[in-house]
Amino acid sequence: MICDAHVHFFSPAFFATLAGQRQVATADAIRHLGWDDPISAEALADRWVTELDAQGVSRVALIASVPGDEASVATARERHPSRLIGYFMVDPTNEDAENRVRSALERGLRGVCLFPAMQGYSLHDPRVLHLAEIVAAHQRAVLFVHCGVLSVGARQKLGLPSPFDIRYGNPLDVEAIAMRHSRMPIVIPHFGAGLFREALMLADQCPNVYFDTSSSNAWMKYQPGLTLEQVFETALAVAGVDRLLFGSDSSFFPRGWHRAIYNVQRAALVDLGVSNAQQTQIFSGNFEKLFPLESRG
Repeated sequence: MICDAHVHFFSPAFFATLAGQRQVATADAIRHLGWDDPISAEALADRWVTELDAQGVSRVALIASVPGDEASVATARERHPSRLIGYFMVDPTNEDAENRVRSALERGLRGVCLFPAMQGYSLHDPRVLHLAEIVAAHQRAVLFVHCGVLSVGARQKLGLPSPFDIRYGNPLDVEAIAMRHSRMPIVIPHFGAGLFREALMLADQCPNVYFDTSSSNAWMKYQPGLTLEQVFETALAVAGVDRLLFGSDSSFFPRGWHRAIYNVQRAALVDLGVSNAQQTQIFSGNFEKLFPLESRG
């Protein structure tokens, strides 16, 4: 069984947002990207479940990939509650951030995603700390914080600027929140996306911090000679097998679920001699513990 903790939900609202920024029609933006039109949130949710069935994937966390698109993943989750978990992006500096978070959590979404480098705010900002209080009080929710290098392929392909400020993406800045809310799971994707040492330090100090293993982990090029096997070996030594969540970073169709990512990560774990039981924890068990079916909304 496979559970994927990192799948992007490229809804109609996602494409409309990017098209608006490029000042073109949504259909033109989709044609330029060469990707399939999602048609609707309902149709896209159905297509993802069909894809998961074909790939042998049990459950996934779907991420609304532009701020304000929580309704799309909520619709998908409500349509397939046993297969889909909903994450959504929020900018804590917006005036409506608190209401959006409360409303989305009440609707059954489980992951609140922060992208400080993308939106240009410090994780020490009082507004961030306030939102963390809300997430922690919900008990069933997790806080997802993107740290390190940030690259959005769709923006690049559309020629849109990406004025991200990596200074705001230091995993060490998560420590205050993690310490204050020690029972709230905090997920750091891509092993810290280039700030691996800092992410390890964070996880070592805060037992509620999880690593999401998603994507190709191309950030390894910033540390010459580093291999995926070494990344897993070190993460297992510091965070332990209980705090690694498999993620593929799948996103668009027609590619669908990115099996190559799974194959590479599984091969790395096999090469390390990681037991089948521990592999099961990484590829599904830890996900199931965070998001047990019996506690869904």
